[in-house]
This record gives sequence, structure tokens and C-alpha cells, in this order.
Amino acid sequence: MPSIYALKPGFQSLLRPLVNGLAKLGVTANQISIAALLLSLGAGCLIALSHGGRMLLLLPVVLFVRMALNAMDGMLAREHNQKSALGAILNELGDVIADAGLYLPLAFVPAFDPRLLTFVVILSILTEMTGVIGVQIGASRRYDGPLGKSDRAFVFGLMGLLLGLRAPVDRWIPAVLCAMILLLVLTILNRVRGALREVSAQVEKQ
Repeated sequence: MPSIYALKPGFQSLLRPLVNGLAKLGVTANQISIAALLLSLGAGCLIALSHGGRMLLLLPVVLFVRMALNAMDGMLAREHNQKSALGAILNELGDVIADAGLYLPLAFVPAFDPRLLTFVVILSILTEMTGVIGVQIGASRRYDGPLGKSDRAFVFGLMGLLLGLRAPVDRWIPAVLCAMILLLVLTILNRVRGALREVSAQVEKQ
């Protein structure tokens, strides 16, 4: 199913000159991964302490910067011979911790139902776990939509932007979270099906 993840190659092309410059300066993929994690955790703390308000405008900015950092660490690893076991762990585990650290503090914002928000975060973690499990059974790392990491970032970023600008969207937030829950369940199923189809196709070729 369609996902914002499909835009990644074009986004990477825009970032390549910056990535090449960072590589020349000795910046590593792991340093970028850690920076993305710390950025998310710091922004989450600020949102929690402020209970939202104008501080929610941080959300779309931080999510965009983190998306760029996530693309950059992968490019540094692949294109500048920086792949490592630690890097693979930081990439997967760091993303999950960063998401939880950035989204769970929204429970302190009146517009967000803490229970629905918690379901969204838990299902988001299961979605990424499902993607990684594909590798364990002999398939590729699955990024199927409709609500992958980039898509979730877009939705949360948009909600943060509108609420930060004090747009009257509070009553719609629970409905958006409910829709996200349904789409996350569908995403998990799509990743499971995609991985199983991939493994079956490999068996048939043998």
C-alpha cells in the first residue's frame, strides 16, 4: 500500500551532498543515530513540561529533522563503509525509543487521550518489530504501509502544527488516533503478508 516511505530515494538525493561533507569531516553514522535519539527525547521532555501550547510547534520541526538524520545515518553506513552491528541495533532500537520518547509526552497535552495515544505507541512498536521479523524468517526488512514510520511522523507533525497554531481541532484528535490504531493493525498485517509472500517466492525459485 502507498506510503510516504516511497519518497525516501528522492529525499536522500537532496541530502547526499551534505552527507558526503559530513563523511569528510569524520562524522559517523552512529553519531547521527544518537543525535536523532537525543533530539527526540529532549523535545519530548519540553512538550511534557509545557503541557503542549506553542511548544507543540516543535513536533513537526523535530520530526522533519529526525527524518533527515535517519536518512543520513543510513547513507553514511551504506555509501561510506560505516556499516556495523552496533549501527544496526542503534538504527532499529533508537527509532523505537525516539518515537516513544517523542509521542508519549503528548499524553500531558489535554487534546490527546492518554489511552488512545498509548495504543498508538504500542502498535507502532509492534509495527517496527514486525518489519524486523521479516529478516529473521529470510525475507527483507519490511516497510509496508499504510502507516509506517514516516507516515506516523507526518500525522503527528500535522497534529502538533495545528494544535500549536491553536487551530480548533481538539475534538478531532481522538478520531485521528482511532484511525491510526486501525491503520497500524492493517500495517502489521501487510508486513506479515509481505514477508510470508517473499519467503514463499524464494522457496518456489529453489
